[in-house]
Amino acid sequence: MPIKNVLVVDDSPTDRQYLIDILARSGYQVTAAQSAEEALAKVREQRPDLVLMDVVMPGQNGFQATRTLSKDGSTKDIPVIICTTKGQETDRIWGMRQGARDYIVKPVAPADLLAKIAALG
Repeated sequence: MPIKNVLVVDDSPTDRQYLIDILARSGYQVTAAQSAEEALAKVREQRPDLVLMDVVMPGQNGFQATRTLSKDGSTKDIPVIICTTKGQETDRIWGMRQGARDYIVKPVAPADLLAKIAALG
C-alpha cells in the first residue's frame, strides 16, 4: 500500500513544522498532533498510512502510544516510525519492541526520512 497520508506527532512546534514541511514538499498529505493522546484519537478517526511518533512528550510518551497502536487490532497495520532525540541503541531496540517499524534520530536529514518512508511503502 503506497503511503500518502502521514500523521506527525510531536509536542515541539518547531520540530513538528520541520517534519510537516519535509513531507508536504514531497507530496504527502500531512496532519499533526501535539500529544500521544491526540495522536491516538486522530489515528482512529483519520486512519493515516503512517505515523511519525516523537517519544518525549508530556502525558503519555511515544513508546506507550506506539505500543497501544501496535496492539490494537484496528490500528496494528498502520506503521509507526519513531522520530526522537533519544539516540541510544537501547532506546531504538525498545522502540522496535513496542511495535515501531523504523526509528530515526533527530535532527532528521530529509533524505533519510524520505528513504525510510519509501522503504515502508
